[in-house]
Amino acid sequence: QVQLVESGGGLVQAGGSLRLSCKASGRTFSSYAMGWFRQAPGKERSFVATISWSGDSTLYADSVKGRFTISRDNAKNTVYLQMNSLKPEDTAVYYCAVRQGGVSGLSRVYDHWGQGTQVTVSS
Repeated sequence: QVQLVESGGGLVQAGGSLRLSCKASGRTFSSYAMGWFRQAPGKERSFVATISWSGDSTLYADSVKGRFTISRDNAKNTVYLQMNSLKPEDTAVYYCAVRQGGVSGLSRVYDHWGQGTQVTVSS
């Protein structure tokens, strides 16, 4: 019922920036949270950031606070992740996810997922 289309991943040098986008289609929601998760090779999927439908609630992983900013445009059903001051440790496949309800850092509560987009940060 929901399709998520991601864009913006790529290769960037340490200290650089990338902006990820994720557009949800196929359904209109009255209230839902959107978020980002990431998974590096050989590691578990981890929480990055999430934002409520209204935008008044956000959560960030400690590792990205002060560097990443999540935002959304409800008219476009799109969530963004602005990533600044990127570090090699940020290298991972980044996944967009959506859930009906409030913000959560638990991947298991999200109902729909994007295909993932690769972010590689070189030294």
